[in-house]
Amino acid sequence: MKTPQTPLHPDHVRRLRRVSRLARLMDTAIRIPGTGIRFGGDSVLGLIPGIGDLAGGAIGLYIVNEARQLGLPTSKIVKMLGNLGLDVVIGAVPLAGDVADVFFKAHRRNLNIILEHFGEADTDFGEKMRERPMKDTTPKRR
Repeated sequence: MKTPQTPLHPDHVRRLRRVSRLARLMDTAIRIPGTGIRFGGDSVLGLIPGIGDLAGGAIGLYIVNEARQLGLPTSKIVKMLGNLGLDVVIGAVPLAGDVADVFFKAHRRNLNIILEHFGEADTDFGEKMRERPMKDTTPKRR
């Protein structure tokens, strides 16, 4: 891992952390035990016919808007919208779309676009943003 050249503005760090948490929640929050397969809220929402994929898309638009406010260029915003549009269209296909949602992680792809824009993709900070752990709420056995 390399270290970033210039430190990010505190507001940018706060926004990146928020986007990172949301992308993780939507794409990789749940791991299937014994496998490397992870899925999140986007896959679960996709099980609701009609509105599930639209709800996941609306959350994705929030991430795109954060990227816009962070100052990403239009070309990267368009690429992010393409990822999101593809996720919504594929996810809308009954059953096959639900399976595809597990493997096509648009929110994580969009987080990577943001991190690459700031030169943080290959840094410790970028790795922490991608792999940020969530609180374990599993009951402990006695």
